[in-house]
Amino acid sequence: MADIGKIKDELSKLTVLEAAELVKMLEEEWGVSAAAPVAVAAVAAGGGDAGGAAEEKTEYDVIIKDVGPKKIEVIKAIRAITSLGLKDAKDMAEAAGSKVLEAAGKEAAEEAKKQLEEAGAVIELA
Repeated sequence: MADIGKIKDELSKLTVLEAAELVKMLEEEWGVSAAAPVAVAAVAAGGGDAGGAAEEKTEYDVIIKDVGPKKIEVIKAIRAITSLGLKDAKDMAEAAGSKVLEAAGKEAAEEAKKQLEEAGAVIELA
């Protein structure tokens, strides 16, 4: 059995983007979604009160509203954030309303938004 304390210590050393990438890799490997149980818990905790749910929002979607004039820089940023291949990143950049990250933590979403905006894109956190 693995030493859980060591695993926790190693995970604590990850950056927010590395942690998001790890989650994505584990979801693909195990065929599960880390976001679904949290979303259900948030709805249950909110009791259907939309105002209360907005105040407690912990997950954000990073959405490209406009790629801007520096499309290549935006594609590079998408690839760095998501680990997508060139074609998939290009397709994402070209489709307005594409979700670069889905159900990401606040820090990861803000970091991704910052990187994409520095590359020239117009980003929305939803």
